[in-house]
Amino acid sequence: MPKTPKTFGGEDGLVDFILGFINILIPLIFGVIFLYLVVKIIDAWIIHADDDSKREEGRRMMITAVVVMVVMVSAWGIVAMIRNSIFG
Repeated sequence: MPKTPKTFGGEDGLVDFILGFINILIPLIFGVIFLYLVVKIIDAWIIHADDDSKREEGRRMMITAVVVMVVMVSAWGIVAMIRNSIFG
C-alpha cells in the first residue's frame, strides 16, 4: 500500500504520488487499447470472416488503432524527453 503524501514536494510528496499514479495509468491505457484492438480484429476477421462489411470495418479499425498507438507512444516519448531534459 502506498504511503499517504504529507507534503507537496520531496520523495513522499503529493506531486510524486500523482506522478507515480500517472506512470501506472499510462501503460494500463495502452494495454486496454491494445486488448480492444485484438478483440475487434478477432471479431471482424475470424468470427465474421464471411461478411465483407465486417472485414472492411476490421481493416479500418486496425489502421485507426495503429495510428492512435503511434501518436500515443510518440506523445509519451516527447513528454519523457522534455521531463528528462528539464528536470534531469
